[in-house]
Amino acid sequence: MNDHPTRDRAAEATGGLDPRRSAGRLVAVDAARGLALVGLTAVHFLPQSYPDNDRPTLSWLLFAGDSAALFALLAGVSLAFSTGGRRPSRGRDLTADRAGLAVRALLIMAIGLTVDYLMPEDPPAVNILVHYGLFFLLALPFLGLRPRTLFLCSGASLLLGPLLIHTLGDLVPEHSAVNPTFAELVTEPAGLFWQLTLTGTYPAATYMAYLLAGLALGRLNLKNLRLQARLLAVGLGLAALAKLVSWVLLYGMDGYNVLLYSIVSLTRADLDHIIVFGGDGPLPTSTLWWQVLSAPHANTPLSVAWSLGVALAALGALLLVGREFGTWLLPLTALGAMTLTLYTAQLVLLSTEVHYSSPLLWFVACLLVSALVALAWRHALGRGPLERAVSAAAHATTRAVADRGTPRGPDTPRRPLE
Repeated sequence: MNDHPTRDRAAEATGGLDPRRSAGRLVAVDAARGLALVGLTAVHFLPQSYPDNDRPTLSWLLFAGDSAALFALLAGVSLAFSTGGRRPSRGRDLTADRAGLAVRALLIMAIGLTVDYLMPEDPPAVNILVHYGLFFLLALPFLGLRPRTLFLCSGASLLLGPLLIHTLGDLVPEHSAVNPTFAELVTEPAGLFWQLTLTGTYPAATYMAYLLAGLALGRLNLKNLRLQARLLAVGLGLAALAKLVSWVLLYGMDGYNVLLYSIVSLTRADLDHIIVFGGDGPLPTSTLWWQVLSAPHANTPLSVAWSLGVALAALGALLLVGREFGTWLLPLTALGAMTLTLYTAQLVLLSTEVHYSSPLLWFVACLLVSALVALAWRHALGRGPLERAVSAAAHATTRAVADRGTPRGPDTPRRPLE
């Protein structure tokens, strides 16, 4: 969800499209965030399979798992933009940025925990906001690192995170609610902690791979044509390689049969369903061969590599399109500029479960209304209401920490906020 601070910059900073955009912020980044919101909307409102043959729908194939990964990647890019961009903050400025980010993270988590009170026991969507806030908190130690180090840390999360989930998933306390509230924060803090880090739909153990990769990208010059093309090529290559390796291990080698006989009650239909759709929770731990799957939300090395590749390719493609056709991206850009507000409103709508009667109609209506509201709000007021409120609190904290203990005369300029 986009809620990072902005700073005025000349029109060329964003391709001449909007001189009010921030210094390090690119139109394509907001457009990518808008695309991620479209993807989550499709996954939330539309069915995952056709009722007559249990085959995945087009919306599921296009967006399941990958939209959340794109959100996490762009969260890292936004963190980089708001903490110095290509020149990371240092010293007191870095401390101030970390304090502001901690406030931002806690507020986003609070919004998520509050909205979850509206969700039914069998929810139509899994709220990512609580997880998202934790990602921000876990990013605090990484804000001052160089891009190369951040990419290495991202790779470590991609490889080691799934192994942690596989090894510890059955040993840690279970959680009782898919969408936790403040009640779970009090009654089962351990279960909630492990849900957010290992056993939930968006575990930090693997999702930090996306955020740290985004943080590294935000420290680079994303306006560079060569880098944009490289992002697209590397993303497509990584995604294709992940699917190819998964297919070879499953069907070219003996992986499929090992999985089929690793659980007595598992049928071929059950296994085929897991391979395409993923499980309802963490994958079984009967054998490490489960780690060769690349299904949505499987949180295996290959599924994370696939989603990371798709996210990189999507960002690279939109950066390239935005160079010459940025105005075409305006609807997505408007959506991406207030995704925290729109996503929260979408969760409230989903909690009523009215969309089950006509999912396609509600999907189209939700997108159209969201785009119109975003365009009108952006033109009249700029950032969305939740983005504005969260940013105000984060800004105040950042400024207070930056100014604390620093002697200032009447002519001493204040540190500008990114």
